[in-house]
Amino acid sequence: MRNLPVRWGVSLPNRGVLFGLTTVDTLIEAAVVAEQSGVFESVWFGDSLIHKPRLESTVMLSAVAARTQKVRLGVICVASFPVRHPVLVAIQWASLDQLSKGRTILGVCIGGGHEGELRAFGVKKEERVGRLTEGIKLLRALWSDEEVNHRGKYYTLEGYRIAPRPIQKPCPIWIAVSPDRAIVGDKGIERAMKRVATLADGYITMAVPQDEFRRRLELIEEFAGERGRDLSKFEVAIHGMVNINDDRRAAYDESKYYFNNYYSPGYPSEELLRIWLAHGPPEECALMIQGWIDMGITTPVLRFTSRNQLGQIERFLKDVLPLLRLN
Repeated sequence: MRNLPVRWGVSLPNRGVLFGLTTVDTLIEAAVVAEQSGVFESVWFGDSLIHKPRLESTVMLSAVAARTQKVRLGVICVASFPVRHPVLVAIQWASLDQLSKGRTILGVCIGGGHEGELRAFGVKKEERVGRLTEGIKLLRALWSDEEVNHRGKYYTLEGYRIAPRPIQKPCPIWIAVSPDRAIVGDKGIERAMKRVATLADGYITMAVPQDEFRRRLELIEEFAGERGRDLSKFEVAIHGMVNINDDRRAAYDESKYYFNNYYSPGYPSEELLRIWLAHGPPEECALMIQGWIDMGITTPVLRFTSRNQLGQIERFLKDVLPLLRLN
């Protein structure tokens, strides 16, 4: 998987529409511009329901699917996956795959465990990993040509054949996970990477130190090898934050406004920002992005932490991309 070519993605802020960062028209235009650049190969949106409200991710991707022809379409992390019933996800996502003529990537995760959102759907925080695991397996069964007879811990479906099914066979499912070793310990990291290695078609991370990330890739390769899985086409993505501005302080300040509204005040921490936010003049942005590529990222998905989404895409293409070493 480390020999794959770099495939650029752009993550567009569908939550930003709700706090004046951008508009629906700008998001759609940005997706079209990204495709027309010939550089960006995928377009992504984020997901949350009650916790961090936004324009719903599958709906946004459907709008982009109608305006594009080639870019892959993904959710960088369906944070609401544990509260969504797999049958509904299967039908909606298969419909999107049909609409886009087979261009989707479903990125799933356990979400942040927001108590209010979980309570609204009758899900307990400790159930999230189990629902993720069972949900992925059930999706694959629902998208097969076989009758589904499933009796699991969380879902029961007996004698079902669900339609429509995706064009892609298999329809790719990637797992987004980036646990803190200091909190979950070595065993927690191993369990997370084992899920990726055994259940996922790709891996999505946020920023972690390079040595730590290499250890995670090694675990994925080790666990995949035990299962006889071929990782030659297994992509490894980072959801990387970028703000290009010749005034480094202005880039930082605009990014903080973005984070305070998009996530919550105080997140990300300053420690995390040092490895997750590429900001300032093109040379400084390129230095951090190059570090992501050098540590094994095959699919950098860039989220521009700026009000000017179109201008940031243009500056990346014109001023940052030529500085990068991709081979």
